[in-house]
Amino acid sequence: MGMVSENPFAFSNRSPKLCNSFTTRIFSDVAGDITIVVDGESFLLHKFPLVSRSGKIRKMVADAKDSAAKLELHNIPGGPQAFELAMKFCYGMNFEITSGNVAHLRCAAEYLEMSEDYRDENLIERTEIYLNDVVVQSLEKSVEVLTTCQTLPPIAEEVGIPSRCVEAIATNACKEQLMSGLSMLNCDGESPELKSGCLEWWVEDLSLLRIEYYQRVIFAMQRTGVRPDSVVASLMHFAQTSLKGIGKCQVWKKPDSLPEHDQRTIVETLISLMPTEKSCSVPLSFMFGMLRMSIMVDAAIACRLEIERRIAYRLEMVTLDDILIPSIFAGGSLYDVDTVHRILVNFLQRIEEEEDEDCGYESEGIANSPSHGSLLKVGRLIDSYLAEIAPDPYLSLQKFVAMIEVLPDYARVIDDGLYRAVDIYLKVHSMLTEQECKKLCKFIDCQKLSQEACNHAAQNDRLPVQMTVRVLYFEQVRLKTALSGNSGDGFVSQRISSGVPSAAMSPRDNYASLRRENRELKLEISRMRVRLSELEKEQLFMKQGMMDKTGNGKTFLTSISKGIGKMGIFSGQAGGKRQKSSRKSRGSEGKTGRGRRHSLS
Repeated sequence: MGMVSENPFAFSNRSPKLCNSFTTRIFSDVAGDITIVVDGESFLLHKFPLVSRSGKIRKMVADAKDSAAKLELHNIPGGPQAFELAMKFCYGMNFEITSGNVAHLRCAAEYLEMSEDYRDENLIERTEIYLNDVVVQSLEKSVEVLTTCQTLPPIAEEVGIPSRCVEAIATNACKEQLMSGLSMLNCDGESPELKSGCLEWWVEDLSLLRIEYYQRVIFAMQRTGVRPDSVVASLMHFAQTSLKGIGKCQVWKKPDSLPEHDQRTIVETLISLMPTEKSCSVPLSFMFGMLRMSIMVDAAIACRLEIERRIAYRLEMVTLDDILIPSIFAGGSLYDVDTVHRILVNFLQRIEEEEDEDCGYESEGIANSPSHGSLLKVGRLIDSYLAEIAPDPYLSLQKFVAMIEVLPDYARVIDDGLYRAVDIYLKVHSMLTEQECKKLCKFIDCQKLSQEACNHAAQNDRLPVQMTVRVLYFEQVRLKTALSGNSGDGFVSQRISSGVPSAAMSPRDNYASLRRENRELKLEISRMRVRLSELEKEQLFMKQGMMDKTGNGKTFLTSISKGIGKMGIFSGQAGGKRQKSSRKSRGSEGKTGRGRRHSLS
């Protein structure tokens, strides 16, 4: 057997080139011929070169009673193609070990027992040298060999090919990142696409792996110190390749590229592989895409709860379109309200934990904490979400109320958004009873409504009478406060208790009480700013009313009231023109029940 000097893994014979077909006799000694059947394909071979290198064939020939017997090999790794290459090696025929066939050759050599016990420089040793000297040193070749292992039987694991390739991929990826510091600096001023290409060229190669091998590679990368953002980029590319339409604007249907079981396995595995480091920011669009996929493929509960918890950690950065998750259950509500509710509960638990961590008397408390700002942002987001899902005729009152009451009172500075959502729900669900309307409207704080919202509520026939009375009362108090020139709210003294801690309370309870009062003070300051803006508007209307005052019996307050009544960003939602009626007619209307109010749009 000779070897080509330029490539130690290219084999050739020193005699003239022989025919590649093993169905032709190579030697003229017929007595030495033997027929070997591999998975239905027959090979007519001379037995002496085989028995000198293969322990398995030597035993089979020794056990055969007839020297010209037919031998059968079943389930040989790589099939007839790998067996043919192994036979070429035995006969010294031309072939080359490559990253595409080395795994098959190594497994076939193990199956045929072509070890050093039978011949020096046998096929097992030759393939091992190629794996150690060529494959393991290259990230690209390691991925290619690992890909070929996906079609091999468990014997590939027994000889350790996949494990060596996995470690080689992780080690080489880490080395490349350590050596590419200068390349990263050069890419800082370029576009994100170019920077990504500079850093993770191997991301596309990993997407060719099956999820089992891919999971092992990512675990190895995380263990060896590959950057979390590189891991995230690989996860996103793998998801986009294996789960078609995983993007934010995907069509709401299951992809047809894989069976449902495989889709579920991929989704659950990718979620479990997401980095846990706080410094690594997984794109919210990707997380919501995985959340939608986990719902579609009915992933494990633990998997869904994990992705919901990750989203809740950054809920203040979420947009309305993100949380408008369609429901996959027929006959129910159009949106998956339960999932959003769980995410919101997780977010509130996170806020509570952050407040508990800051339990020192020297801290500034919730008033100036970032968590309170996040809570206000989420409050506005949920109010917008409520307004979007309110027109759903299949949305139950129980779920709608649950979304409202889960947020604490201090999450809303102004209740205009909540009032708008409730008004839309009442308009669509006109069959609600009086008691159900009262239950829904009790969450609206009339003192936290803007002047425009109060004007709309005073004319809104869908509201219970008790709420309309409360709105009119607070509107009257606000008007008196404006006329008296008092810039305060008028209700601050009723909302805020004394800030002196009680001596009978424990230090922890005293601190909790001070935190609550501090929070209320911050909210009152925010409300006073809004009230100040409203007072400035009211002052302009008062001046205009004095200028337009006529002598036909109109009083000063009447002109002011009508001037305020013309203001209304909610006027388009009230529906219809309000008929002129006295307070007496309004009272009689309340006694007739809600039937008349339902007739109004």
